[in-house]
Amino acid sequence: MIKATVKTERRTMIHGVLLDVHGSGVLIIGKSGVGKSEAALDLITRGHRLVTDDVVNIKLVAEKFLMGSGSKITEHKMEIRGLGIIDVCAIFGIGSIRNRKRVELVIKLEHWDSRKEYERLGLKEKTHCILRTDIPMIIIPVRPGRNIATIIEVATKNHRLRRMGTFTARELDEKLINMSKNK
Repeated sequence: MIKATVKTERRTMIHGVLLDVHGSGVLIIGKSGVGKSEAALDLITRGHRLVTDDVVNIKLVAEKFLMGSGSKITEHKMEIRGLGIIDVCAIFGIGSIRNRKRVELVIKLEHWDSRKEYERLGLKEKTHCILRTDIPMIIIPVRPGRNIATIIEVATKNHRLRRMGTFTARELDEKLINMSKNK
């Protein structure tokens, strides 16, 4: 007897930018005008790769991970306010783009709000749910003088360390607790 397998693809579209940063798929989200594309452009100039800008098509693959890609219409293009539409591949070369990438980390950019408490230690892990799949998320407040591209690079590297078992904030917290117990 032959069993038929039914493949159910779940898809969605998200407003954001998807990049390959240090080999990890990083989805940058946030309100319009917060600086998603500008941060992405800065990352591209540092050697990271654009998957798509503005509209990210996301597909659930094998019921366990999310794959992001762009549309054929806007492929390898970015809108930069004040500059217009640019062709990333034509300007930065074929090494600056990818056609798709697994979504492994969500970076949410938001305008700085002095009334809000932002994570300072890195102990609280947040997630962003896409297609019933929780993806680790970091909220980065944006204000003049902050180098968002550098923060995203470090957040990506720190996320990879956590996946490999090194959780710096938790380790420091445990050391401090042990020190206070021993006194």
